[in-house]
Amino acid sequence: MTMGIDPGELSDEDLLRELGHLYETRLDALRHAADQAFGEHTRRMNQLEAEYLRRWPGREIDPERLREGARAR
Repeated sequence: MTMGIDPGELSDEDLLRELGHLYETRLDALRHAADQAFGEHTRRMNQLEAEYLRRWPGREIDPERLREGARAR
């Protein structure tokens, strides 16, 4: 059984909103959800993140998030 709308069918705005909501609820799911619910949360997060990467493969990478940036700090 699949839960939620196929990420490929979401508008860009809806995809970003759904990702934001998942990130807002991630710690709560990790700490307090039943194993099945946490697994579903993880599955959905992976689906949405994969769709984000498919749409924006050349996304801007912050140089501070690279190894060289960390060394410079």
